[in-house]
Amino acid sequence: MNLTQWEAGGRYLTVDGHRIFVVDRGTGAPIVFVHGFPGSSYDWRHVLPPDRRVIAFDLLGFGLSDKLPVTLTRQADLVESVVKELGVGACTLVGHDIGDTVIAELLHRSFPADRVVLTNGSIFSDLVHLSRGQKLLLALPDRRLPFPVPGPVLRASLRATFTRQPSAVDLRAMESLIRRQRGDRLLPQQIRYVHERRRHQLKWTSALVSFAGRLDVLWGARDPIAVSAMALRLGALRPETSVTVWPDAGHWPALEVPERVLEALSLT
Repeated sequence: MNLTQWEAGGRYLTVDGHRIFVVDRGTGAPIVFVHGFPGSSYDWRHVLPPDRRVIAFDLLGFGLSDKLPVTLTRQADLVESVVKELGVGACTLVGHDIGDTVIAELLHRSFPADRVVLTNGSIFSDLVHLSRGQKLLLALPDRRLPFPVPGPVLRASLRATFTRQPSAVDLRAMESLIRRQRGDRLLPQQIRYVHERRRHQLKWTSALVSFAGRLDVLWGARDPIAVSAMALRLGALRPETSVTVWPDAGHWPALEVPERVLEALSLT
């Protein structure tokens, strides 16, 4: 499915005064997908179970939604507002990257999740290996860039996070979504989630460890940023957690090994 088809298959909701792009299709017990940085709901296109109601939307500042920088806590507010607007109650939550942390905040709030699935995300700040691109963004002033991010720089930064490299078409789609509404100029502000996550590490770790439902962790071992030690630590802290580590995958399991992610999501 190309990006044009993805957009045509979704719709826009006005949530808390902002336009939010949402894909909501299928029937059955709902699964809500929360994407990562600097991705979008389009990252989930290959792993949406056909026999479930699937809801994937773009967080504020990302993809096809309105572009403005907000905190991870504010993104959790958005998830709550979207699922309320769509009439969703208890559901499965699936996260990637910052989506894992947004889900941790939701669990801290006692969000009605009966299952949580986490894919590669920096859930333990002390284990994070920031990429060169992330370090560069953090070194910039906390404000909008006055110019676009150069194409070669943006594409190289994206490729550096993949183990199984995306096709040229997929890379262009990812770049296009980042640049929508000049979203690439927000990157120095969006990356400040790193500091927010450090400040609230204990709260979010506790929320994951104390979650009473089913928790599955699906991890690409070759992730250069959110290393596999994170998945193993969570498994040690919460022994009932199901931990799956794929030695040949990296930071983007839903794009690098989608058939495995889909199979794991389909297991009830």
